[in-house]
Parts: sequence; structure tokens; C-alpha cells
Amino acid sequence: MTRKRLLALTLALAMMATLLAGCGGDPKQPSDPAPPSSGQQTPNTPNDTPTPPADNTANLTAVQKIIAEAEGMTMEELAKKAIEESNGATFYGVGNSSRGKSALPLFIEYLQTIDPSYTLNYDWQQPKNNKIFDQLTADSLKDTGTYAMTLIQDGNQIESKMVQTGILDTYIPKEWADANGVSASSYTGYLALQTLNKVFMYNNTGSKSYDNCWDFVAEGEHGLYMDIDSEIVGKNFLYMLTEDKYAGWMKEAFDALSADEQAYFQPTITAMKSEAEDLGLGANGAYALAWIKLWVESYNAQTDDGPICNTLVAKSARDQFGLLVYSKLRSVEESAEVSVNNINVAAYDDGYTGIGGYGYCHYLFVTDNSPLPWTACAFIAYMTCTVDGFSAWGKDMGGYSSNPAVAAENEATYHHQTGGMAEDGTTVAFAAKNDAGYDWWTTDGKLVLEDPTYCASVAFTVGSWIEMLDKYSAG
Repeated sequence: MTRKRLLALTLALAMMATLLAGCGGDPKQPSDPAPPSSGQQTPNTPNDTPTPPADNTANLTAVQKIIAEAEGMTMEELAKKAIEESNGATFYGVGNSSRGKSALPLFIEYLQTIDPSYTLNYDWQQPKNNKIFDQLTADSLKDTGTYAMTLIQDGNQIESKMVQTGILDTYIPKEWADANGVSASSYTGYLALQTLNKVFMYNNTGSKSYDNCWDFVAEGEHGLYMDIDSEIVGKNFLYMLTEDKYAGWMKEAFDALSADEQAYFQPTITAMKSEAEDLGLGANGAYALAWIKLWVESYNAQTDDGPICNTLVAKSARDQFGLLVYSKLRSVEESAEVSVNNINVAAYDDGYTGIGGYGYCHYLFVTDNSPLPWTACAFIAYMTCTVDGFSAWGKDMGGYSSNPAVAAENEATYHHQTGGMAEDGTTVAFAAKNDAGYDWWTTDGKLVLEDPTYCASVAFTVGSWIEMLDKYSAG
């Protein structure tokens, strides 16, 4: 047995032991107690002696009990609870997005429409270098924490470090559940504020074009990409490619290549077949691993998506491409040398085949030792159930509210699907800004969507395999 295969087997056994040992702290999991329902009739036993109602909250923490109650409340009812709890207090939030700080004063203004005397001080922190997990873990050791709630990304670490350990609790607002046609008690996922997409873009001032996702890992290509050790959701993207559905997409894209193109990639795919078997992947796992290997060994690592965007929209960036957040196009300042019209979004090109990029979420959680749980729930409901609450993120193309009603109203305001609107109300004539929308991206656009549970399940196996790959060094 080779060293790699021995390592893969060892890691797989370790992962199985971890999953068997872990018992999640998410009250939304089917095996855990469901929140109590109101007005439900309890059937009588055969001797007509009423059966006492089950205590569905017995195993819930204090904050989870508040969440269970909050999930049956309207926005206004919840707002009144928040006013009673936090008037004159200080609200501490922590998140991967700085825009939580922009949403908080709007939330306060909303509460003041109910009680004009309401005041709330606030502090919003945005830790760098993925330190948010360390901060939340340290804060969880207190009986009453500092942070009331969090806006957080990276489904893998959320699942393994935050939910299974009971540090964060999911709250599902009633209006959000109604808009999505679900009930809070039966919903088993996390609450997403929005899905964001990172998409393949290329500079069109040269001679190159990219009509297949395998073109991005062809010989001599070096796409601009945030390093997977700098932004961990980029590693989750690679994990997800090994899931059966997305591995199938990679196989379909390979089959669409010419015979000469296939001949270049085939040796790598053949070499990955044994690796895919060792890692327990499905029938098309070798195609996913081959693409991942070629990508990691070729991409030109960058520190942030902003500089990638600034590079690609310049005329001088001939024949370069990148995988970056779609919304960065909104901040491009047009000039003679720099323009959004200098780039193409690959998935929008006629005849393009394969994945167009990947999508990940900003999730919202209440901390399990929250000092202001009612206010945290109300703030989360405000951001996910109202256009004003989502407005801090609403201007961006490529960012889609998880609430279909809010998403529709937001699109009616900002017209992302027609290139955005200029300040004078006219349509902006940039084809790359014509956001095709969430429904298109997740179907025709073949957006690879992050699944926290799957990412956590392969983090030890596929993740360790990726760590052994040699990264490209531009120098």
C-alpha cells in the first residue's frame, strides 16, 4: 500500500470515528426535540385518560427555548420583545461581512417606529484571517457571552466547530419560513442571509476565449484566484467538486472536449482513478480530482478578489482570467484603459460547457450564550425578511437573498438582471453586469453550491489529499 493510500485510509477511519462521536448541538436536526407547537390536539388513550403533552423543550438550552418561542412570532411581536430586552443596552455582533455594521442602525430605526424612545448602542467586529471561529469559541466558554449573534461563512468549519459543539444555534424567522413554504420546526438546514457566487471571468482584449471549464486548467494557464489557505470557502469549492452531482458535471464537460484536448487531460484522470477509490468517491470522482489537481498546481494565488478584478478589467490584462466574486464588478471605475466591457463572464458565452463558478453562503446564527437572544432573533429576522434589512447587501449582483420575496423586491429595486441602473435611472450598458439570477446560475450556469455537511464529511480525506498537492509559484 502506498503512503498516500495508507494516509487516506487512516484519515477515513478517523473521520468515521469523529462523526460517530459527535452529536450535534443544532436544535434543527431531526433527531433532536422539535419546538413546541401551539393549539395541537393530543389524542386520548384507549381508557380516555388524556395523555400529558410531551415536554419538547426539556433538552434545550435557555437560548434554544427562546428561539423555539421566537420562531412562532411575527416580526412585530418579536420586535416588541427585543425592545423590552435591549432598550439602552449595547449589542455586540461579529461577522465575516462588515456590512452587518451598516444593517444595525437601520434595524434600530425600525424598532423606533414601534417605540420612539428605544435606543441601542452597538459594536460590530469583523475578524481577519479566519479568526472568527477562535473568537466565538473563546466567547462560548463564558456563562453569558459577549456576542449576541454572528454572520459567518465557511460551512465546513461552521458544521464541525460551531454547530456540533453547540456554540451556535439556528433560528428560523416565521416570515422567512412562510416565504420558503417550510415550517421552522421541520427545517433542518442553517439560515442563510444570502448566497454569493464566484464566477470565471476572462479578459477579452486578447485572442483567447474559454468555452469549457477544463480550459482553465489547460497547459500554460494560470488563473488568478484567492489562495485556498487565505479564504477557506475556496477549499470548500474543491471539496464540493468531488460530490457525485458535481463530479458528473466535470465528466460531462470533459466529454464535450475535442479528442486532442481530451488526450492532454486523460493521463491525469487515469492517474486519479486509484486516488478516487482510496478516498471513497463515486464513479466520476477521478474527473473531479484531476481538475482539482491541475487547478491547485496552476492557479496564481492572490490575497483578495478586489485586486483580481482590477487586473482583469484593464486592457493590459490580455488573455488572463480569474475566479472571483461576481459583485466586484460593481466597484469598477470606468476609464479609457479600464472597463467592465474588457471582460467576459465565461458562463454567459454561447457554447460554454461546464461549471460556471461556485456559490457559498453567509449564514446567520444566535450564540448559545447570547446576552440578548430576543434582540438577536429580531435582528436576524429583520435582515432576512425585509428589503431594508437586506439593503446593506442588496446592491450587489451575484448576491441572492435566501428569502424569495425579498429577492424579488430587491431585483425590482436594483435591476441586476438588466445590467444595473445608473444614478439617473438609465440602464448601464455592460453585458457582464447582466446578472442572470440565482435560478439560472444554479441550473444552466452550473454553479457549484457549498453543502456544509458534505464539506465536513470529506475535510479529513479529500482535504488532506489537497494539502499534499504542490501549489504553483508565480515567482
